Amino acid sequence: MRGPMATDDVRRRAPNMRDVARAAGVSHQTVSRVINDHPSLRDETKQRVLEVMTELNYRPNRAARALVTSRSRTIGILASHRSEYGPATMIKAVEIAAKDSGYFASTVNLGGSDDDEIRAGLDHLMNQAVDGIVIVAPQVRVLNTLSLLPLGVPYVAVHQRAEAGRHVIAVDQVLGARLATRHLVELGHRRIAHVAGPQDWIEAEARTRGFVEEMAAHGITTEAPLIGDWSSDFGYSVGRRLREDPRVTAVFSSNDQMALGLIHALREGGLDVPGDLSIVGFDDIPEARHFWPPLTTVSQDFTEVGRRAVARLINDIDDSAGAPVETIEPRLIVRQSTAQL
Repeated sequence: MRGPMATDDVRRRAPNMRDVARAAGVSHQTVSRVINDHPSLRDETKQRVLEVMTELNYRPNRAARALVTSRSRTIGILASHRSEYGPATMIKAVEIAAKDSGYFASTVNLGGSDDDEIRAGLDHLMNQAVDGIVIVAPQVRVLNTLSLLPLGVPYVAVHQRAEAGRHVIAVDQVLGARLATRHLVELGHRRIAHVAGPQDWIEAEARTRGFVEEMAAHGITTEAPLIGDWSSDFGYSVGRRLREDPRVTAVFSSNDQMALGLIHALREGGLDVPGDLSIVGFDDIPEARHFWPPLTTVSQDFTEVGRRAVARLINDIDDSAGAPVETIEPRLIVRQSTAQL
């Protein structure tokens, strides 16, 4: 039977399972069954225990729970870059999806891309007894190294690689680039410049490939892409060059930040967007709709990627039947930064 004396005593220290059992008037084995969602419990018993856990602010010990169930209900996230919009948003999406699925999420950010850093990151996650790992590592060199290491637990990558097998849930970057390029071609543009991201990034390489494929499909020759670093500053420097080149009538920028720098440089030079030069970005960052002019761009559903990645990982943790590589189709969002030539 619960009472103020028992509750007050518990508040002087961190509560344990026996405190919950005593306050709820059940055995500690019953509390354990509630924590592990055992199907044999009556609803009223489960509800009473959950109410006491909330009242006492009791949090189950994950390490102890893992010893009993062989599961920590923790998903590790191995990330190599979180300052850019895409990776940062993906990490958040995976964390939310893990929580919604009843899992904790533990994120490790790699300090570099050499073998020692990657092994240290994996060791950190494995020491937490994670049940599986989601890899948010957009650089080719990181995934190449990971492919040679024995992870020891199920894993899913959120970056599209042809050779990655079934361990991938990703947005089709090539298709997104083709949609952006096709939009410009259909508006009558033929001299289209491509401002690419760092080519060590999987997404940057895929977007360049999509651009080249779509241009070739229309019989249009391309020039070498302008390889950038994702920053608005780089876009600005490219814009200053392009405003001196009247041949170019449109630009496909590999991300929205570089597109922002482009627009700044062009308008500063007295050119009109889209009157003199049309621009398409990629990612559809929240600010893209507020650029001047509002940016035509390719939208990725990061929330859906996170949800599917976590669902696939849990499927693998439970040893369910395998599934093929999944790609999610991006969408072209047409705003006011593109116009008919």
